[in-house]
Amino acid sequence: MPLKPLAPGLLYRPCKQDQFSFDTTAELPDSTEMLGQSRAEEAIRFGIGIKRSGYNLFALGPGGLGKDEVIQRFLTPYAAGEPVPSDLCYVYNFHDAYRPNALELPAGKGSGFRDRMNRFVDDLRSSVPAIFESDDYRSRIDVINEEFKNQQEKAFDDLRTEAEAKGLTLMRTPAGLALAPVADGQVITPDDFNALPEAERAEIDASLKALQEKLLAIMHLVPQWSQERRERVRSIHRQMVKYTVDHLIRPIRSEYGDLPEISEHLDDVTKDVLENVDLFTGRPDQQVAPATAPQIPFGLMRPVEEPPYNRYHVNLIVNNGEVSGAPLIFEDNPTHQNLVGRIEHKVEMGALVTDFALIKAGALHRAAGGYLIIDARKLLTQPFAWDTLKRTLKADEIRVEGLERSVSVVSTVSLEPEAIPLNAKIILTGERQLYYMLCEMDEEFGDLFKVAVDFEDDLERDNASVQAYAQLIGTIAKRDQLLPLDRSAVARIIEHSSRMAGDSEKLSARFDRLADLVREADYWAGRTGKGVVTDQDVQTAIDGQMRRADRVRERTHEAIDRNVLLIDTQGEKVGQINGLSVLTMGNASFGRPSRITARVSIGTGQVVDIEREVKLGGPSHSKGVMILTSFLRGRFAPDQPLSLAASLAFEQSYGGVDGDSASSAELYALLSALADAPIKQSLAVTGSVNQFGEVQVIGGVNEKIEGFYDVCQKRGLTGDQGVLIPRANVKNLMLRRDV
Repeated sequence: MPLKPLAPGLLYRPCKQDQFSFDTTAELPDSTEMLGQSRAEEAIRFGIGIKRSGYNLFALGPGGLGKDEVIQRFLTPYAAGEPVPSDLCYVYNFHDAYRPNALELPAGKGSGFRDRMNRFVDDLRSSVPAIFESDDYRSRIDVINEEFKNQQEKAFDDLRTEAEAKGLTLMRTPAGLALAPVADGQVITPDDFNALPEAERAEIDASLKALQEKLLAIMHLVPQWSQERRERVRSIHRQMVKYTVDHLIRPIRSEYGDLPEISEHLDDVTKDVLENVDLFTGRPDQQVAPATAPQIPFGLMRPVEEPPYNRYHVNLIVNNGEVSGAPLIFEDNPTHQNLVGRIEHKVEMGALVTDFALIKAGALHRAAGGYLIIDARKLLTQPFAWDTLKRTLKADEIRVEGLERSVSVVSTVSLEPEAIPLNAKIILTGERQLYYMLCEMDEEFGDLFKVAVDFEDDLERDNASVQAYAQLIGTIAKRDQLLPLDRSAVARIIEHSSRMAGDSEKLSARFDRLADLVREADYWAGRTGKGVVTDQDVQTAIDGQMRRADRVRERTHEAIDRNVLLIDTQGEKVGQINGLSVLTMGNASFGRPSRITARVSIGTGQVVDIEREVKLGGPSHSKGVMILTSFLRGRFAPDQPLSLAASLAFEQSYGGVDGDSASSAELYALLSALADAPIKQSLAVTGSVNQFGEVQVIGGVNEKIEGFYDVCQKRGLTGDQGVLIPRANVKNLMLRRDV
């Protein structure tokens, strides 16, 4: 049956410029819809609308769709219309310093509360010391000191008077106060005392013993009186400081007192200041040691502690005062600490210490009340990050915990901050394979990410989509401040988009590559001084992309042209055919012809796939060979063994072969060898075959045709050269213009 070449109109589907009503994309409004992603859009609307635990989202689709950008662009208007979340801060816990308290304040109140407490501390630092320099304070302290002095002096004076009445005196010795008998105003020496009559000595001893007991009682009372004095001084301190603190904190109460947590915290602040008033004086209690009191030996004094002002500050970790709507956060580096926050440390006296002021917010804190977008692959490659996120989602609270404590790397003084309720939608993005792997391998994944947002790889190429695509192109140009594109440039980009989709009836959803093409076309238009991008600039950008990735293709075709790689494009051969394969390197793909040969002999029905035998054939290729073997058995020997031995090989193939798109070419080579019928070498063949001999669709048809075309063109086109493709692949044809 003669071959019927395809009509030129089937090889390429142009985009007509007259379907556009604009002159340049500058006239088009910005695109706000998710182009061709109605299923994904419905899933996102559902996921963000349902306010239930576990209904987080996973956006799945191939890389390059720009899922993160599309989701952010789609969610931005939703987030803008939602209420602004609360400010988050940590404050000192006066009941347990190692467990700081978390406070939530209405948006914008957090910074005000922090600033007011900072001013409170500044005022406290200046006002409290001033109290103890005032005349009123000094006079009240002087009264207490005078009373204490008089009390001691009276006790000792009374004792001295009683002693003198009994012929004794109270005197100071190196060992302290002591009582001794006197005569004629002089202390009696031990010798004189022993010379006294026994009755007189006994009377003096009795008086000494009685007075010494009174002296000892007075000495025991002195510390008690001193303690009473200090308590009275502290009472005055508290009275005077309380008045000052109440005066300073009253405006803060009036502004934030309607928030119970703030009011309770201010009560704790007031109580703590009064309980630690001595630390705020900057000096020890004033003490007056009367001349008659025993002297306290001089020793090493304990250093006075720094005033604990820092505990009254506020650590504002999330400030939403200048935010409009709910936050929309994208975390590009989702480590454990970047997700749930961290507790920093500082070195003091050679040890690592920390306090509540060193607590830092994570992405989950910043996204509270809004949305957090995370790349799933980056998340899974960070140690402990995936487990941390799951634990947070299951507990519905954000707990700041240092990673070093989880893995017991180092023992430091650390904190256990109060957990903050989690109120955010988590959106993971990743490839489909990653999503299905998590569904299969992690039993908790399905309970935490119940909404799958499945992005399409491409979209229908109808008039509505073409118009929306043009609008998207204009939006990209405006967003990146590029030159506007005229209708011819838009039409050429749409044609190339069908080429990227590998289907004349589809448009590619690889919007990242679309944006790259628009930017590169703008570059070439700018080089020529144009004010608008045309189809020539777009074509130059396309050619430039191919040129930059063309080295391997050129070297391959050069090797074929020099007969280093043996490919025939003329004549006829038995058991030899030109197969076609596609090589993909990065974002570039090109077709390469390959010689496929078959040899047959008498045997037991075995078809040897040489590629598989030497482990250069992939599973799909081996499957194709098995299928064609089954076809041969069913067609030629259904009732008896097939007396055939055959071998198939991709000649000069050293890097491995996979895919079943060459199975039809291999079948033709086998049939040629069996029938001793030559095959035209001016033709190349692609297509897979099933067990009934039907030719099936394959991928990369455009690159395969162009690869054989380039070889034939270099050797000289004869008019008889061509490529046989499956009929179902006709709709995929978007060949280069020269082809």
